[in-house]
Amino acid sequence: MKNNFFEIIATTQFGLEEILAEELRQLGAQNVKVATRAVEFTGDKRLLYAANIWCRTAIRLLVPFASFYVRDEEDLYRKVSRIRWQDYLSLDQTFAINAVVSKSTFQHSLFLSQLTKDAIVDQFRHKTGRRPDIDVTRPDIRLNLHMHENQLTLALDASGDSLHRRGYRIQTNVAPLNEVLAAGLILLSGWDRQSPFIDPMCGSGTLLIEAAMIAYNIAPGLYRQNSFGFSQWPDFDQNLYDALVAEAQAKRLPEADLEIIGSDIDKDYIEAARNNITQARLEDEIRVRVRDFREAQAIGDRGVVMLNPPYGERLGTDEASINQLYKTIGDTFKSNFSGYDAYVFTGNLEAAKHIGLRTSRRIPLYNGAIECRLLKFELYRGSKKQ
Repeated sequence: MKNNFFEIIATTQFGLEEILAEELRQLGAQNVKVATRAVEFTGDKRLLYAANIWCRTAIRLLVPFASFYVRDEEDLYRKVSRIRWQDYLSLDQTFAINAVVSKSTFQHSLFLSQLTKDAIVDQFRHKTGRRPDIDVTRPDIRLNLHMHENQLTLALDASGDSLHRRGYRIQTNVAPLNEVLAAGLILLSGWDRQSPFIDPMCGSGTLLIEAAMIAYNIAPGLYRQNSFGFSQWPDFDQNLYDALVAEAQAKRLPEADLEIIGSDIDKDYIEAARNNITQARLEDEIRVRVRDFREAQAIGDRGVVMLNPPYGERLGTDEASINQLYKTIGDTFKSNFSGYDAYVFTGNLEAAKHIGLRTSRRIPLYNGAIECRLLKFELYRGSKKQ
């Protein structure tokens, strides 16, 4: 990172790569290249900090600093030992290594991270007689190790905790939606941020909160100030970071006449949603209430209704009940949301057939390990020809 511009890798979830790439371009990223679950680009320290503060669909921002081919264990230990680790880590800091291995003669990521850790601590011990400690939960410095076909790349993790952990969610339901994924679903929908946004199965309110943050231009990183990985780096620029935070705070849009509404049949979920909304300081921007899904109604002639119903696989609900629920979703869309664009995010494509409406888009995504689709239904008034 001695040069003004350097390589940065932003990781994301499958299906959100193009959304993230556009977010980064808007921030000024150069040489943007879309990969699988990642976007590679070049930028400076200002962009690195800003991307952590602003990106809604990034999981981690990584800065590679070493890459080499590894033949065997001895070769790996020797090459890792050649790196000047005092440039990245001090004796008084803790560190952890996250390793990912694919198509390599090294088959176990845990073994690879252990061998790398040994080379690092041995270098410190030989030079100073002391060694830095490991902390796998809250380390000062996170290192990312990626090996593909024995080509090893080491990177500094600029984010620290995953960026999906915004900091506003203090209560969740049984199967909460990841914040990064929630933001991605809304951005994929193309919602205009002016017409109503309704989630009639809102659970703990993640979709609603992310929608409000998008509509009012609230940077997600503002909820987790001073908890980014780069704040522990030797070259951390506190003045630059403070200026970027102040700039982000100033870009928040004022309260507008915008309907962001959620409901759920479970009063405990609504209580959780209210607590999360309060934690996000969005009580004036979002309205929630206890209500059966079938009673949810459109507001105005157009808008977006989006929901993440149970899949069955993740909640253990029986097949007949799930199929009936999805049929009810389709019936409610037809009768109560005419003129709206409706979105259903689900990992149960068989049950989704019972919605009984023709999809206009089917976007492949994942929720954890579950293969999912974001289904779009255009609920025309009258016939499509009209």
